[in-house]
Amino acid sequence: MNIKKLSTLILISILMLTGLQAQEAIPTTGGKASGGGGKASYTVGQTVYTTQTGTNGNTIAQGVQQPFEISVVTGIVEAKGINLGISAYPNPTTDYLTVKVENYETTNLQYQVFDINGKLLQSVKATGMETKIETNNLVPANYFEKVLDNSTEIKVFKIIKIN
Repeated sequence: MNIKKLSTLILISILMLTGLQAQEAIPTTGGKASGGGGKASYTVGQTVYTTQTGTNGNTIAQGVQQPFEISVVTGIVEAKGINLGISAYPNPTTDYLTVKVENYETTNLQYQVFDINGKLLQSVKATGMETKIETNNLVPANYFEKVLDNSTEIKVFKIIKIN
């Protein structure tokens, strides 16, 4: 009987020493929300995060607050063959936005930047496969960038501008 208790104690000690851990977060604020669809808890502004890498190379970061968002808002069916990518350097954009077009003729492309109310702020003609759009004159906010071929809207991207 003593050997069984000793074995159990050793097993528990090994498990505790080899990596049992709980999640840790140091948020600046947070709370709980509930409604007809269910309940959720949230945190805002986590100041500490950890990154875990899996055996296949994928990583996951706990507690990272992503300050940028670039998403495709609309698109047309005829544009399926277009491989249109957009990159902001740095993310989120501060001084300029780089639009990169692949597998598409850029001679008639035009990029238009709109504010959240739909007011046209600037219009830039494509200068090749990569075009830089100045954003240093824009105040920090959300914007929409339309990609047009002649007057046909190809895609609309949501852009976030920070200081």
